[in-house]
Amino acid sequence: MRSSCSCWRATSKSAQPASASARPSAARCDAGRGNRTASKVAQPRAASERYRARVAARLPPGVVRGDDEVARCAWCASAPDYRDYHDREWGFPVGDDTRLFEKLCLEGFQSGLSWLTILRKRENFRRAFRGFEIERVARMGARDVARLLGDAGIVRHRGKIEAALANARAATRVVGEFGSFAAFVWRFEPGPRARPKRVTRAALRRLTESAESRALSKDLRARGFRFVGPTTAYAFMQAMGLVNDHLEGCATRDAALERRARFALPGRRRGAE
Repeated sequence: MRSSCSCWRATSKSAQPASASARPSAARCDAGRGNRTASKVAQPRAASERYRARVAARLPPGVVRGDDEVARCAWCASAPDYRDYHDREWGFPVGDDTRLFEKLCLEGFQSGLSWLTILRKRENFRRAFRGFEIERVARMGARDVARLLGDAGIVRHRGKIEAALANARAATRVVGEFGSFAAFVWRFEPGPRARPKRVTRAALRRLTESAESRALSKDLRARGFRFVGPTTAYAFMQAMGLVNDHLEGCATRDAALERRARFALPGRRRGAE
């Protein structure tokens, strides 16, 4: 009679039992069974990996697929903080004065640093700068600068701290003129003809600033804003949804486009020019 283990075979038709040395050991049977099981598991796993590799190969340059199988801009793949920011904030249109002012200030603080550094300190910045409410920051003075220079939770750079306070005072004047900071900012949204026909990695590498970001930068500086060069202004426009620079193939691109289609442009106060 044959054992259920396929490696067990009678060596003779004789009824004489085989010697112990001729019999395969239980360990050998178990090993054979284990090898076959491992092989069966490895085969679909290898096929899955090959499939993922083929899918990844079809993604446009600059787009990667995450462990959740969602395609995203590659820059956000390095950290969970980045991915959440990419999926929920970056490129979605913003019409709230506080959020716009906060981002403009934080872009200034980022100068010479990575955005991830600032992103991870953002809650500290909010506490330190009174939630970035424009009027409250505009009332901050020398004592606040001294306090902030001792705050290890933020970037302790005197020039950038003083620039944030100066920017708040400039922003109050903008609000008085245009009715809101948002109404002023959204005047610089580029038209469709000013945008690349296709938003690809190659196109964005050439697009670190634009005619609109240069115009925004020039206007801001004329009004007393600091740390607002054309490149900083373009990064601000990207983040606040004035441009949608999610790459083609990124799953968030369409979501940002849909949000922009529903977004009501902030209106200026009647008579303001």
